[in-house]
Amino acid sequence: MSDLQKEVSELERKSATAARLFDIRRIIGGLFVVYGVIVTIAGITASDADLKKAEGININLWTGLGMLALGLFFLAWLWLRPATAPGPEGEG
Repeated sequence: MSDLQKEVSELERKSATAARLFDIRRIIGGLFVVYGVIVTIAGITASDADLKKAEGININLWTGLGMLALGLFFLAWLWLRPATAPGPEGEG
């Protein structure tokens, strides 16, 4: 019986690890941070012609900073409230 308990506890541990690894907040936050960095760099290096097209607003810079803020929000949320594996069906 102890072998079965060891196997069950090992599966529960793997389930908890998978729940943390594939948390959607990690994926969304990571993508927004990466794309935010790229768009922010594009905004920093914008030419005068690009700014003239956007009526003087550096839209890439502001959008990139917004994406960075949103991505960091998701990652902070993940850090502050980590995911837990769901319990067995019978628990309330």
